[in-house]
Amino acid sequence: QVQLVESGGGLVQAGGSLRLSCAASGRTFSSYAMGWFRQVQGKEREFVAGVSWNGISTYYTDSMKGRFTISRDNAKNTVYLLMNSLKPEDTAVYYCAAFSGSILDLRRGRHDYWGQGTQVTVSS
Repeated sequence: QVQLVESGGGLVQAGGSLRLSCAASGRTFSSYAMGWFRQVQGKEREFVAGVSWNGISTYYTDSMKGRFTISRDNAKNTVYLLMNSLKPEDTAVYYCAAFSGSILDLRRGRHDYWGQGTQVTVSS
């Protein structure tokens, strides 16, 4: 069993930055591909970024490339999402996900665990 707890969300002005963190419990964190998704009320949850179990491979949705950076620290059981140049359309609840399979499947939405989400609001 893995529990995921996100933090770091909040209110920021357009053009600003935030760093989200997702702390995982359990000793098997390093065996999971990890990802960030986001959801706006009334819309489907969408993939934002993912990182392989060893941190070598990363994937991003096109609209986030160059603005968002995902990373992980397996020694701290934590995955991060650094978000720069934030836009009002980035406003959403951001969720952390863990998947024991491939990062490519995580990218398609497959997961074993979700976090509870953290709200990010970008004002114009």
